[in-house]
This record gives sequence, structure tokens and C-alpha cells, in this order.
Amino acid sequence: MKHVFTSAKVAFVLALCALMSCQEEKDKASKEIVSPTNPKAVVDSLMEGDILFQISTSGQGKAIQLATHSQYSHCGILFKEKNKWMVFEGVQPVKSTPLAKWIDRGENNHYVIKRYKKAMELLTPEVKSNMKTEAKKFIGKNYDLTFEWSDDRIYCSELVYKIYNRGAGISIGTLQELQDFDLSHPIVLQKLKERYGNKIPLHETVISPGAIFNDTSLIEVLNE
Repeated sequence: MKHVFTSAKVAFVLALCALMSCQEEKDKASKEIVSPTNPKAVVDSLMEGDILFQISTSGQGKAIQLATHSQYSHCGILFKEKNKWMVFEGVQPVKSTPLAKWIDRGENNHYVIKRYKKAMELLTPEVKSNMKTEAKKFIGKNYDLTFEWSDDRIYCSELVYKIYNRGAGISIGTLQELQDFDLSHPIVLQKLKERYGNKIPLHETVISPGAIFNDTSLIEVLNE
């Protein structure tokens, strides 16, 4: 009888240890998924319509930072495609990029994700569907090197602005004119010379990544 009790006790202890080990593995896996220290994580709290910002490593990235006095020179908007997080972005050409790949392309893999404060209330499934429809209209269009406000070519912050404005009826960021930016730095002047020659369209309507980033209607979701 004593032997049977001991065996049962041992079996119980082993089963308990196995259960604890299994739970530890689950906890570890969970941390790997949601930990903000993992820049490639697909964070469960993300929502379609979230706006992502990063420091571009492209040749014009520094000029954009200097002209707009913003740390961030590139942005995109997050949607799901076939259950995968994709970033719709104005690059050459406009396309949707897997989230992890988008993060990898930024300087030091650093990125910030912001969300419209009233997203839960206003970004209904129907509205998000409308936003996706607007986003897909721009896929394949060339990047706009001269930052014009037409739909013929599209740059990153213009894409985000127009998706929100046309798909959700929401204006994110403040529209400005090119002359409103700081055009005095040599790096900025060089880019202006390359793009426009001596005819800089100072009154062209523009929207910058910094203007969207600083919009008070957005809240920070993640900063990595």
C-alpha cells in the first residue's frame, strides 16, 4: 500500500512539473510575440489604420529631416492582407510591404507606431474597408520626387493623408506649402536644385511625415 501511494505521488509530481514546464514555454512564447524589445514582433494590439514612422536610409531622408525639423522621414499605414500585417507605403513604386521587412529597412530598425485616438469608435470595419480600397488605388504608382499634390505620383505622407481623408473622412496632419519648411540647409538646397532647378514651387501643397507624427489626434502605440 505504501509503495502504491509513493508511486502515485511521484507520478503527480512529474505531471505537475511537466505542466509547469509547458506553461513556462507558453509564457516565453507569449513574451517573444508581444515584447516591445522585439522589433520584428507582430504585436497583438496592432490595429488596421495604425500609422508607422521610421528614419529613412534613402538619399533624401536627411534633407526631409532638416527641412521639416522632424526625426522621422518616412511613414506608412498598416493593414492586414491574408492575415498578414502589411505596410502600405509611398516608395518606388507605391506598394504594400510585410511589416518585418518594413522595420528592417529603417535606420537601426527603429520605428514608432501611432493610432487615431477615436479609432475604436470611428474606424469601423466598413470605414477600414473604404480605407483599404483607397490605398489599393495607389498601388504601382511612381514615387513623387517633386512632392506634387496630384494623384499622378505619390510620396509617403501624401499616401497616408489621402487614405485617411478619402477613406475615413479624417484629416491627419496639417497641410503646408513648400515655402513653410526650412529650406536653408545646404543638404536641403542641394536636393531642391536636383529636383526643381531654379524653379522651386514654393506654394505647392505638401504634407510631411513630421506633420502627421505631431498631430495631437494620434496616440503612441509602440516606440522601438
